[in-house]
Amino acid sequence: MQTTDPKPGILYIVGTPIGNLEDMTFRAVRILQTVDLIAAEDTRHTGKLLQHFQVKTPQVSYHEHNRSSRVPELLEQLNHGKAIALVTDAGMPGISDPGYELVKVCVEAGIQVVPIPGVTAVITALSAAGLPTDKFVFEGFLPAKSQQRRSHLESLGTESRTLIFYESPHRLRETLKDLAEVFTDSRQIVIARELTKLYEEFWRGAIADAITEYNQREPQGEYTLVVAGGPPTQVQFSEAELKAELEKLIRQGISRSQASRELAKVTSVSRRQLYQLALSLKEEV
Repeated sequence: MQTTDPKPGILYIVGTPIGNLEDMTFRAVRILQTVDLIAAEDTRHTGKLLQHFQVKTPQVSYHEHNRSSRVPELLEQLNHGKAIALVTDAGMPGISDPGYELVKVCVEAGIQVVPIPGVTAVITALSAAGLPTDKFVFEGFLPAKSQQRRSHLESLGTESRTLIFYESPHRLRETLKDLAEVFTDSRQIVIARELTKLYEEFWRGAIADAITEYNQREPQGEYTLVVAGGPPTQVQFSEAELKAELEKLIRQGISRSQASRELAKVTSVSRRQLYQLALSLKEEV
């Protein structure tokens, strides 16, 4: 008797609540109940969700530290016709987590990938921020080290679209200082905390005021930062032109630091970069 290869299975990308369990969709519950396996970032965390919705589907862990070995295992099961749901601790899988790697491999292998939409912090924060939503850039988590973080922010210096970042409570103060240094402290920012949860909060104002606010209270919870984009009509200068403008300002009697700050307001260059240029003029001015 001739046998045929089994039909490939389906990978479901299932969105789960970021806080409030009432944000779980009927479709998401149905999919979790009917698939063969749930690949979860943290099986203990997801286990509580499954228990709440009376889902008895078995789980397997899939996270940053085991993805290299787990992806082939999951792909093999999918190739044998299994239906697998991928979930993260909160929100949509693949957004700033290793879910992307599994999706990429499945797409390359011809496995059907079906998204089950749900809440995600980036869109939730943006929708209520009060900053422009027609064009935006999501940058995920910034680098943990200060120098790398500043360099990354400087690469966004000419960005006129609304910027969105995720940040942890223990790095919030440092990140705010870097944002002020690179984007100027007058740039508007919305700090969304504990979205959809009991202590959900939106703080709105200038970066300088945000620094003052969070120096007076201890950051707690998970943060989504929505930062206004820069002016789209900022003047573009060559390095030679920047030096000439700095020299002109310094000859007026203001300090190099102040000259850098003033020029940063009308160019796409950060105050830090301009200050380094100002220092190079030390012998010339």
